[in-house]
Amino acid sequence: MLQVSNIRDHKDAYIKALSKRGLDVQSIFDEVLSLDETRRATQAKLDETLAQSNTFSKEIGLLFKNGEVQKANLLKEKTGQLKEQSKELQEQLNDAENGLQQLLYTLPNIPNELVPAGSDENDNEEVFKEGAIPTLSEDALPHWELAKKYDLIDFELGVKITGAGFPVYKGKGAKLQRALITYFLDKNTAAGYTEYQVPLMVNEASGFGTGQLPDKEGQMYHVGEDNLYLIPTAEVPVTNLFRDDLLPHTQLPITCTGYTPCFRREAGSYGAHVRGLNRLHQFDKVEIVRIEHPDKSYEALDGMVEHVKEILRELKLPYRILRLCGGDLGFTSALTYDFEVFSTAQDRWLEISSVSNFETFQANRLKLRFKDTDGKNKLVHTLNGSSLALPRVLAGILENYQTPEGIRVPEVLVPYCGFDLIN
Repeated sequence: MLQVSNIRDHKDAYIKALSKRGLDVQSIFDEVLSLDETRRATQAKLDETLAQSNTFSKEIGLLFKNGEVQKANLLKEKTGQLKEQSKELQEQLNDAENGLQQLLYTLPNIPNELVPAGSDENDNEEVFKEGAIPTLSEDALPHWELAKKYDLIDFELGVKITGAGFPVYKGKGAKLQRALITYFLDKNTAAGYTEYQVPLMVNEASGFGTGQLPDKEGQMYHVGEDNLYLIPTAEVPVTNLFRDDLLPHTQLPITCTGYTPCFRREAGSYGAHVRGLNRLHQFDKVEIVRIEHPDKSYEALDGMVEHVKEILRELKLPYRILRLCGGDLGFTSALTYDFEVFSTAQDRWLEISSVSNFETFQANRLKLRFKDTDGKNKLVHTLNGSSLALPRVLAGILENYQTPEGIRVPEVLVPYCGFDLIN
């Protein structure tokens, strides 16, 4: 969430930056600043009224003690009026604060200066590409056909149990899935990330803290009776571990990783491009999260990018990195790099990871601060990345590693799954 003080101090620069997202926020900023002026004026008047009421209360006691009953009763009447006035002012203050909060919730993060302007994914910038795209035989199959041929994943059985987008992994398919999860976690912990196992449902405060709520696109599964939400990513519960914390600067950086199933409604996702593992309602993902000093967060972001690169090099999958344009940038992100693996059988790039710096946007919502060396309390920077999302990584492995003899397993995964060929 944006800070009102920053909007006031950097209004024109913020308006220009948010135009990269295709947004004109002039009128919203004007309303925010007007509400804030009302809030501050009302708070000042309320403070003055309460102070006067307290002064009168002390005087009343002295007057009664000195036998000046008439004067005391007159002040009691004035005090009663001040209390009524204070009550009205408190209601006005609450209205102004709530209105301001709701307006701020509608504003996305300010894009970093590196973010290119653009309206959609077609305007993203490719900044890196690595790995040879394998040449497959003419009868090469997409992963959903391979999954059926080798009895690895049963999409129809998932429909029977739950519905479309909830696949059932079987036999070597399940083992390969488990191998990927363990491999990703091992890579992350070896890089210094502390592993967490977290709840798969969160409360409203957690959803608001990391920016998933308000859920304008209706992508979260809501458990109505208990008012809980199934997590769309481990980023939500892991980052909320530190909500409302004031950290010593010596505790930074905090680095976390965790594996969770993830749940997304994916409303409006239809067509051939979402077939098989390309788009699911439930999927597995290993996440990395960092809580950083603001001066070091972009260095940390570069390190996260290099970390995901190393994993993909070990898997020997062809991939590229995109810097997302303003129109494709997530609501909470200041700068995001997307990793895409090339699906040879589908002849298209598939997103497998997003690595983002949110700067202070989430921290302001979370009230997550640290005490700096100057003794002042400041907002941290939060970052997160997929390391990695499993469905499309698995799809890339099945498609790119297929041979006439069967599907070869990436060498780095063989110790984890216990076999080197699926046939």
